[in-house]
Amino acid sequence: MAQPLSADALVAALKAEGVTVVEHDGWRTHNRNHKGPWGPVNGVIIHHTVTSGTQASVDICFNGYAELPGPLCHGVIAKDGTVHLVGNGRANHAGGGDGDVLDAVIAEDYGDKPPATDKHEGSAGAVDGNARFYGFECVNLGDGKDPWPDVQLEAMVRSAAALCRAHGWTARSVIGHLEWSDWKSDPRGFTMASFRAAVAEKLGAKPADNTPPSTPKFQPFPGAAWFHKNPRSAIVTAMGKRLVAVGCSAYASGPGPQWTEADRKSYARWQRELGYTGTAADGWPGAKSWAALKVPYVKEV
Repeated sequence: MAQPLSADALVAALKAEGVTVVEHDGWRTHNRNHKGPWGPVNGVIIHHTVTSGTQASVDICFNGYAELPGPLCHGVIAKDGTVHLVGNGRANHAGGGDGDVLDAVIAEDYGDKPPATDKHEGSAGAVDGNARFYGFECVNLGDGKDPWPDVQLEAMVRSAAALCRAHGWTARSVIGHLEWSDWKSDPRGFTMASFRAAVAEKLGAKPADNTPPSTPKFQPFPGAAWFHKNPRSAIVTAMGKRLVAVGCSAYASGPGPQWTEADRKSYARWQRELGYTGTAADGWPGAKSWAALKVPYVKEV
């Protein structure tokens, strides 16, 4: 659990992650705090707007409508990747959801997706998500056909990563609205497992800080057979540190240079973060998952 970021801290976190921010007039004091608590916060919910056009989407998310007053989120992420801040505090975006999902998000301990939800706004036992989650509404019709431009997806990932980094959360603190409420289908057009994998990868790097990053030198994949030999190498240590950094640790201590079952279990978590299942997520590294992990280069082999 964490206390919500102040308006200044939220802007700073987003900008440090390389996000372009536009502050809507009045957003810093625009909230629904008089209707219920805001915080402690536990994560981020991603939505699609079911609208088109930046200004129209920003306006409706700021103002809301008769049945659901605004703000309807904290930030609106446009097709061009710009994040328009419209609310600071409690917002009408999450509604009621599943306590089992909230527990899994707080523990940050689940596979490629949290437990299936069977709750929604107004259902018996539903938990107030507006008190617990930041919300980003992302401009998209939500019909499965409206495209998600790369620049928009990148801004969505960076925005989620910014809040995770600010609060010390892993990518498992980011969920889709459909994972919170069984009434909802958003976001539609990509999987939240793949989205979380992208957030996890972003969290493994330093914040962008609006400066071009230097080109890192990554460890070449040593080959699948290499790991089956139970190697003892600085490569294993470097790999383990990356797995910890992206929130996939199954280590009780370490990691160290000796390949162990804890390394395999940690790597299996990483494979599941990337969306692999079954034997493709057995914890034995493959070339594609290794490349995505970006293990820093070490001299020892």
